[in-house]
Amino acid sequence: MISTSNSNQFGRFVDCLENSKEYLTICFSPSASARQQRWRNYGLSADFLGDYFATFFPGSPHKAGSSEDLMQRETVKSAISYIANELLENAIKYHTDRTPDPISISLFLYEDFIVFQSINLVETLAAEQFKGFIQDILTASDIDAVFSQQLEKAATGQGESHMGFLTMMCDYGVEFGWGFRPPVLHQDVIEVNVQAYLSLKATF
Repeated sequence: MISTSNSNQFGRFVDCLENSKEYLTICFSPSASARQQRWRNYGLSADFLGDYFATFFPGSPHKAGSSEDLMQRETVKSAISYIANELLENAIKYHTDRTPDPISISLFLYEDFIVFQSINLVETLAAEQFKGFIQDILTASDIDAVFSQQLEKAATGQGESHMGFLTMMCDYGVEFGWGFRPPVLHQDVIEVNVQAYLSLKATF
């Protein structure tokens, strides 16, 4: 993972993702009460994304209908559902209630990879703390060691562990990009744009 020179952009981040042959965006109400009442729906949305994009992976044409084909589709579906759910949970957890802007998650399908993009608004302090975590993983010489340290932190309740990001990196080989900027209409909060790159060749 390569960190960019922009102090508000990290990792594999681009300002504008290239057009893909297939993409989908889902937006969610920012209301705190709605998030509490509809928490189960976010998991269902992640599963829907997995189901939808798995249809583009029918498996090897030489073994149509085989268990190997099914496993390929199921593996893609499982990975997409897991990553989408983790990104959604993180976005929902930290989204500020002080603006009407929605939380969004998008998936872009390319030939060799899928890009997940989640966008939400957070308080300035939360954004700065998140940047600190990003710097730690970008400068780490051994990501597995960071995983173990954060796992211990989570077990002892010492602050935010961000285990979801580390699990996606270690178990699924996801590359991340992060962008931070003040939104146009709300200068006192920060828009967090997370881009997660899942390689289809390396993983499947």
